[in-house]
Amino acid sequence: MQPLPKLGVGLAFQAPLNPMFEAAAPPLDYVEVVPDIFWTDRGPGMAPRYLEDARGIATVAGIARRWPLVAHSIGLSIGSADRFEVEHLRQLRQWWQRFGFPWHSDHIAFHLAEHQGTRANAGITLPLARDRESLDLLVPRIREVLHEVPVPFLLENNVYYFDVPDADMDEATFLNTLCQESGCGLLLDLHNLHTNARNHGFDPFDILRHLDLRHVGEIHVAGGMELEGFYLDAHSDVIPEAVWHLLEWTLPRCRNVGGVTFEIFGSWVDGVGLGAIGQDLERLQALWARCHGDLPVQAPQRQVGT
Repeated sequence: MQPLPKLGVGLAFQAPLNPMFEAAAPPLDYVEVVPDIFWTDRGPGMAPRYLEDARGIATVAGIARRWPLVAHSIGLSIGSADRFEVEHLRQLRQWWQRFGFPWHSDHIAFHLAEHQGTRANAGITLPLARDRESLDLLVPRIREVLHEVPVPFLLENNVYYFDVPDADMDEATFLNTLCQESGCGLLLDLHNLHTNARNHGFDPFDILRHLDLRHVGEIHVAGGMELEGFYLDAHSDVIPEAVWHLLEWTLPRCRNVGGVTFEIFGSWVDGVGLGAIGQDLERLQALWARCHGDLPVQAPQRQVGT
C-alpha cells in the first residue's frame, strides 16, 4: 500500500463531543465520520433510496472547514453472500465528491443476509470464515470499491465473540493475503484485537508479529467493559493500558499509516468526561510525534459542499 497523508491523531465524531470540536485548539488533527448516521436507508428498490439529514450534513461541513475528514462506514456489509450493496457504494462516492476524504474504510464482516426471502439485518458486524471462498468473495468487491471511490480503501479487522471453526488460515495470514490480492489497506483496530485476545485467550502480539504492517493505513483505539464474563468492544471508556502497550509497539512499525483514531460512543461521553478524553488525545499526540514526526502533514483541502 502507498503511504497515506500523515494526518496525525483523529477523533471519531459523536454529537456529545461537540464541545471538543468547538474548542479553540483541541488536541486533534482530523475527524473521522460515519457517513451512514447522516442518512436514512429506505432499502433496495426505493427511489431515492437514501434520505440525507440536512442538519447533520451542515454539521459535517462545518467540521470539514476546520479539519480533514476521514470516512468510516458501517453499512457496506462487504462480506454478505447474497448481494453486494453497490447502492451504498454510490452513495459513498457522492460523499467523497462532496468532502474529498483522503481515504475511507469499512469492516471485514457482514451484517446483512437473506432470510426466508427477505434481507435480515443482524445489527452487529459478524465474522467471515478465514478461507479461500471468503477471499474470492471479497477481492472483486474491493476492486469495485477502489474503482468507484478512487482513494485508498481500508478494511478493519473485526471483533468477534465467536469464531468460525476450522479456519483454513490464521488471522494474520488472512489479512495479509486479502491486502496483497485486493489492493486494499488495513484499518488495524487494536481494541478489537485486545477484545478478541481477552475473550479467546491468545497473545495479541502473536498476530501483530505476523502481520505485514506495511498494509496498515489507520489505527483505531478505544476502551471497553466487562459484562457477564465477556470483555466488550463497547467504546465506553478511555484507552486501557494494555491497548497503549499494543499501540506503542505497533505505531513505529507502520510506515504507511496516516493516523490514529480514538473512538468513544456518545452515550459514554458524559461519564468518561471530556477532560479524560482530551488527556488520551494529548498522549496520542505525543506518541505520534515520537513515531512519525512533530508536525502532521495535512491532506490537500477540497472545496466543501453544503
